[in-house]
Amino acid sequence: MIEFQHVSFAYEKDRPVLRDLSFRIERGEAVGLIGANGAGKSTVMKLMLGLLQGEGRILVDGTEVRRETLGEVRKKLGFVLQNSDNQMFMPTVYEDMIFAPLNYMVSREETDARVDAVLERLHLEYLKHRHNHRISGGEKRMAAIATILAMEPEAILMDEPTSALDPYNRRLVINIIRELEQTRLITSHDLDMILDTCGRVILLSEGRIAADGPAEEILRDRELLEKHRMELPLSLMGR
Repeated sequence: MIEFQHVSFAYEKDRPVLRDLSFRIERGEAVGLIGANGAGKSTVMKLMLGLLQGEGRILVDGTEVRRETLGEVRKKLGFVLQNSDNQMFMPTVYEDMIFAPLNYMVSREETDARVDAVLERLHLEYLKHRHNHRISGGEKRMAAIATILAMEPEAILMDEPTSALDPYNRRLVINIIRELEQTRLITSHDLDMILDTCGRVILLSEGRIAADGPAEEILRDRELLEKHRMELPLSLMGR
């Protein structure tokens, strides 16, 4: 579904953020992209969306990410931002959910059917006509996920989906992520959430892949994590 082939990127000349990065994510996989601050996690997602351009090739469902293919690529990718306020910009949840499908020329009838189906699936029907400025941070995060699902993307990118959530809403978001069928790439410092939602982990360090394998194996490796300025998930402390 997603492939990076020898991708490098630098915001400033001679200061690379990503260095010859290559990996594949198969359709339906849930992959956690982890690493200390500055490892290059957010840059990976921005490159996939065509917000940045680097060296090498990036393919989404077989389509190379280039300026002339961005429309096609972005139909396949849904991006849940870390700050939901930057994503939910219409007055109500419903208006946010219909915005992208209608702009992709989906009929109003089909768009409304998608909205109702997604809200029912996520048990969020009560949010449909709520005003975005009158719902909680946790509700807004879940509404942001619903907005992306209404686009029916083939892959979903999530940047710190549980940050700043209380324990109750964090658990709700985790449950939603676990139920998704789409390919998922999730960046987060919440390693317990990654352990709960992802079968595979890619560990970035200084723009390179330091480890790539089963989440259970990598997230239990105290020596590996500490070497790259990370700590064991709290649920594994003392085991």
